[in-house]
Amino acid sequence: MTSYNRENIIWHHGSMPPGKRRQLFGHRPCTFWLTGLSGAGKSTLAFALEQALIDLGRACFVLDGDNVRHGLNRNLGFSATDRAENIRRVAEVARLMNEAGLIVISAFISPFREDRAMAREIIGADRFNEVHVSTPLEICESRDPKGLYHKARNGEIADFTGISSPYEAPDAPQLVLDTSQLDRAAALDRLLNEVLSACCNEA
Repeated sequence: MTSYNRENIIWHHGSMPPGKRRQLFGHRPCTFWLTGLSGAGKSTLAFALEQALIDLGRACFVLDGDNVRHGLNRNLGFSATDRAENIRRVAEVARLMNEAGLIVISAFISPFREDRAMAREIIGADRFNEVHVSTPLEICESRDPKGLYHKARNGEIADFTGISSPYEAPDAPQLVLDTSQLDRAAALDRLLNEVLSACCNEA
């Protein structure tokens, strides 16, 4: 019996032109990729942005690092290899959601430039918008909402970004938000304006 291989798998193109979905939702599909240290404020901003966009009648969804690891990526650890696969899978999901016409808000530490470049390539440079939530390490560690920095300092967590594993800041992000300098309302306002400018003007 012949097993399946990649030669037996083909892409089935639908009959729905992208313009139809743009007309339906009133915006262009795009992904806003929030990257930064644990405790920087990525998830807080992502879910606040989702609420703001929904209130404006925009179809959107948050892909959150912790949430995705409860299901789709629960078999992955935090080695460099597993982190890369984590980002690859998330980028593929974001791409499909963009194909469905949605605005995607992705909140992942995604510490390595190479992995974020891979995400950009998968999603498409015309849809990928990188946002650096640049809150300094000492502020993130002082917040420590999950107690992870404390555990990392005590050697209980290996490969923890900012402590035992590096974070590579973006070279040229579309937007930089430091939540130690901006309160939640101000940071959200800047982020929302960036999304509306990128996705909702002349949809």
